[in-house]
Amino acid sequence: MEEDLSEALNSVSLDQKDSELDSFGLYVVTWNVATAEPPDDVSSLLQLSSPKRPDLYVIGLQEVRAAPLKFVSDLAFDDSWSHLFMNTLAPLGYIKVSSIRMQGLLLLFFSKLDHVPFIRDIQTTYTRTGLYGYWGNKGGVSIRLSFYGHMLCFLNCHLTPHMNYASQRVDEFERILDTQTFDAQNTSCILDHKVVFCFGDLNFRIDDHGMHFIRNCITSQRYNLLWSKDQLTMMKEKENVLQKFEEGRLDFQPTYKFDLNSNDYDTRVQKTWFGLNAKKRKPAWCDRILWRIKPKSSRDDEKVQKKNLVKEQEDEPPLKITQEYYTNKMEYTISDHKPVVGMFGLELKKMHEMPLVQLCAEGEWCADFDAMITYSLLQPFTSSAWDWIGLYEVGFKSFSDYITYTWVKDDQVASNDELFQVYVSKDDLPVRGGECVLCYYSSNLKCIVGISQPFKVHGSTAAVEEGCLPENIDGLDQTVGC
Repeated sequence: MEEDLSEALNSVSLDQKDSELDSFGLYVVTWNVATAEPPDDVSSLLQLSSPKRPDLYVIGLQEVRAAPLKFVSDLAFDDSWSHLFMNTLAPLGYIKVSSIRMQGLLLLFFSKLDHVPFIRDIQTTYTRTGLYGYWGNKGGVSIRLSFYGHMLCFLNCHLTPHMNYASQRVDEFERILDTQTFDAQNTSCILDHKVVFCFGDLNFRIDDHGMHFIRNCITSQRYNLLWSKDQLTMMKEKENVLQKFEEGRLDFQPTYKFDLNSNDYDTRVQKTWFGLNAKKRKPAWCDRILWRIKPKSSRDDEKVQKKNLVKEQEDEPPLKITQEYYTNKMEYTISDHKPVVGMFGLELKKMHEMPLVQLCAEGEWCADFDAMITYSLLQPFTSSAWDWIGLYEVGFKSFSDYITYTWVKDDQVASNDELFQVYVSKDDLPVRGGECVLCYYSSNLKCIVGISQPFKVHGSTAAVEEGCLPENIDGLDQTVGC
């Protein structure tokens, strides 16, 4: 299975690629972690053994431990799961672009650094469906963004459990789609986006078939005999909201319910108010990844859109999606659910070929001297007094992982029609030096819109002479002085 997945990841560049389109790899993970702490290693989960890795990682977790004290601390600091994924992906050139958490629901979006200046208009939101909409143990969290000018939305859901609530799950899903809104004219709702990925513990079960038949089908790997009674498959035949979404073939074992720390389906005796109950949960594909490409508007739709001043362009650039792989990861046993992963190839025409801002470190930088940043605007955009430029160590984990920052307006020292210069105090530079980059953060767009080439900040001469720092720190060749 590992070899097959590696081959899929290596084939992100589609064989019949349109010469005018660029190809990108998108890797989606969904996992109900059942309040467990993260494992020591997620390399297999993220398929890091492949020599060619995806451009984007989208990771949706459900039932992240949300005890009151822990949840409050997680709001102030990144939770243990976020830390694990950031620590794993940052050394490989990925940064966390956005995240959102609602109690046990967590959604993370990572990108290779090269694409970050072209990921714009980032917004997040959530919908509670637990306790009639008052509690966030169930519901959905979403991240929407523009990727090279194409509007994408990622929705992580955890829906109502138990066999007899299939219709309620559909109602909850429809409510999430209807109520989540964004501050945008043409993409104010989830289904307005060109591409929507919906995934999570959707909790649909396998109807009618008995335990013995289901387990025999799993043992013999005849999963196709179970498809017709999969509740999500059945509901798609009659529910319009589900017909809008596609899904790959369920050619893998049902992902629920397993005994902890094993690959054995539910064998535990259940405790009830009336004593012990030997009834076990039937296996089911609770954990799913769906996607939808927005269809082209019909003539009637266009008339309505014109009336509402939301007319779409008829020549909107194309975007294609191919699912390269869809499977579970049986080797992870800390939860009663198995994680599910999907590898997708995205083909699209870039609507942006250059970043909004070009910036660089002026001259050599040393912690003994004040420094200067030079930047220019490559395209017009609405800047703000709250825009800032951050100094980051190469391999940084997220937007907030800066060493220091400077306000582009308050700390500006020179400008003309094309170039701007911003001052950085030597007191804010890292005493130990290191390899760094500069990032321009737009407050209005809520994203990084320009990244410099890597450059070296030399360590402080005084610190080395006083013996505070060795001349070689963590393998970096520390040049003393400038």
